Amino acid sequence: MRAAEYLPGTPGRLLIIADHASNAVPVEIALGVGAADLQKHIAWDIGTAALARSLSAALAAPAILATASRLVADCNRAPEDDGAIPPASDGIPVPGNALGADARQARLAAWHEPYHAAIADALDRLSPRLLVSIHSFTPGLASRPEETRPWQVALLYNRDDRAARIAMRVLAAEGLTVGDNQPYSGAVYGYTTDRHAEARGLAYLTFEIRQDMLADEGAIAAWTQRLGRVIGSFESELVEVIS
Repeated sequence: MRAAEYLPGTPGRLLIIADHASNAVPVEIALGVGAADLQKHIAWDIGTAALARSLSAALAAPAILATASRLVADCNRAPEDDGAIPPASDGIPVPGNALGADARQARLAAWHEPYHAAIADALDRLSPRLLVSIHSFTPGLASRPEETRPWQVALLYNRDDRAARIAMRVLAAEGLTVGDNQPYSGAVYGYTTDRHAEARGLAYLTFEIRQDMLADEGAIAAWTQRLGRVIGSFESELVEVIS
């Protein structure tokens, strides 16, 4: 089992990534988390693997998917962040993540850094003009039951909002409730795009789609078409903005 799965595609246009695509736990790691909890949002971004694969196929675009659960190593957190190997998630403890310094470093070296190395290599080889990051969010958190999440989709960004502003406008025009750095902010939860896009001056789109919107094959197909329209219909505008 490798830390990253690569889907080939046409170079020079875009690269799709999915930091939390899998809920798989390597056989050598004992997290102490039950099988039912591994099916929940704490273990992965539900629906993102299917959507990333579908979008990759539809656009003939290369993609890189993380292959281990975010409970093993959260690839969208800095290595020094406690959340990179979370001790708990949404109120559920992860006892197998109580690691000493050496074991923590070994875990990150096996499951965090190779994923980012794969992205860096693909960017160097393929020279895309846009990085597309696919995430999903749960409609509600058990640890914050009072919180409402009305957004069907959101765009996350840090300093560079060039592409996000275009995408938010397009999605809102389709009648969707669109979050602007909600329910998460890319200024806080944007390690991957900070490292690989903002650091290079590369435009990016970080889509956060509510998980009930990705519940079946029909929904995946609909979002594939929708994201394809966002990218395709406005590609000339995106190119103009990022040139």
